[in-house]
Amino acid sequence: MESAYDLVDLQETLYSSANPTRRWLHCMRRDWIISAMQRYQAAEARQALEIGPGSGVYLPELARLYQQVYASDIEMAYLENACQRLKHISNLNIRTDDITDSQLPAGSFDFILCTEVIEHIEDSQRALAQMWRLLRPGGVLLLSTPQRYSPLEQTAKIAFLPGMIQLVRMIYNEPVMETGHINLLTEVELRQQIDAAGFTVAESHKSGFYIPLVAEFLGKSGLKLEQLLEQKINGGRMDWLLWTQYFVLTK
Repeated sequence: MESAYDLVDLQETLYSSANPTRRWLHCMRRDWIISAMQRYQAAEARQALEIGPGSGVYLPELARLYQQVYASDIEMAYLENACQRLKHISNLNIRTDDITDSQLPAGSFDFILCTEVIEHIEDSQRALAQMWRLLRPGGVLLLSTPQRYSPLEQTAKIAFLPGMIQLVRMIYNEPVMETGHINLLTEVELRQQIDAAGFTVAESHKSGFYIPLVAEFLGKSGLKLEQLLEQKINGGRMDWLLWTQYFVLTK
């Protein structure tokens, strides 16, 4: 089993991957989320929370935008490894907390960031209900998660079969680890959970088109093809093929 250090290190590697498609998929998602964080900054900007911060890529910007920033995860080891390199951020606080049964005070946060987390949580409906509880009235939740039937998620099921993962690592020549995704949702399923939790959708978006083998073997030419097809697909009936779905939600 990979250590917390290995997983955090892998997440950092994704943003500088030698594979153009792998790098683009993650950097594009990061850039959209940071832009949304800036657009939806709360007027008073008191307290923000990131649930499952991973390598901590968003924490410096959150700390710039808000007076106090909290990072929570069910495992303290992940928080310690991610925040070790962020010692210079004086307004960052880390907390061990299970978002499906959060012990954080209700109505504490103006802004919550939860990106690439709920696919790791079996009961995402309960997690969303807790996020609603933690927000102040008028607060914002920025949420992202993979789409269930996107080519990348379907290909990953094959890539992590016994014997296949070694081949995948040889192709990428970079760290590649199992996704740990146990709760992939379609847009319809996620919207139902969002509605049930009481949120209002302020903005939604999708991004990231991946073509198996093209991404691995055609380099920059393959990336250009994927980017062209993403532009044609986005906003249409086939946009369930795009990897990531994003929602800006208000309480």
